[in-house]
Amino acid sequence: MKIVGYRKKDQDAVTVGVLRDGFVRPLASLEEFWSDAAGWVARAEHLDSPEIDVTLVSVVPPVPESARVICVGLNYKAHAAEGGFTPPPYPTLFGRWTPSLSVDGAPTPVPASEAGLDWEGEVAAFIGTRLESVDAATGQAGVLGYACFNDLTARKAQKLTAQWTLGKNGDRSGPLGPLVPAHEVGDLSDGLRVQTRVNGTVVQDGNTRDLIFSVGEIIALISETFTLHPGDIIATGTPEGVGYVRNPPWLLGPGDIVEVEIDKLGVLRTPIVDASGRKGA
Repeated sequence: MKIVGYRKKDQDAVTVGVLRDGFVRPLASLEEFWSDAAGWVARAEHLDSPEIDVTLVSVVPPVPESARVICVGLNYKAHAAEGGFTPPPYPTLFGRWTPSLSVDGAPTPVPASEAGLDWEGEVAAFIGTRLESVDAATGQAGVLGYACFNDLTARKAQKLTAQWTLGKNGDRSGPLGPLVPAHEVGDLSDGLRVQTRVNGTVVQDGNTRDLIFSVGEIIALISETFTLHPGDIIATGTPEGVGYVRNPPWLLGPGDIVEVEIDKLGVLRTPIVDASGRKGA
């Protein structure tokens, strides 16, 4: 099952629905869905609402405006090593704002000040319930589902300071695939292949078995300090093979197509465009 958000033409309201074979079946308004996310996912198994041709709507991330997108850096051992880092004792966390998110097929612009964008294919976990000061097992149980994610990064901006926020929040630089329910995906420790391709060439080929910190451990740490709410997202980190560490560096430029393919989650495809694509962001 693939769950997406969408807007009807010339409307601001977001509806959550099930995407299948080029059609979307409405489930609930965005607010209604996240007020009982697990319940709506269960009801979706028996959905009989009318189908809408997906070309007649605008697909958007099924994410509430209040959501936090918490990203984890250096969470695969080989990726930490390729950047010259030792595995950290705690997850390296940074934030994205929801306006940086986009969807499959939406173009991502390269800021004029950047030589290009770097790819970071990864698994994103959606929080499905309120989580405050929980242990790792409870945190894992609170995951509603998973999606493909690409943490497209403006490396020049990222490296200006020790804080990564600027380089991680470019316009439409966080493409996010449809949500697949957790019970269909299973535990990431069992292993999902994470592959990133640029113009058809494989540049990352990792597996979630290599995660340093599990999703449950990450959630447990975060929830000690602030409460997680339904619709919040944990981006779990990227495997080795990013572009900036190569010799010479390889970055995404206008005309490139980057794809992230993850077992059970599908393929997330993003065309890269020049800075003029920032208009309307």
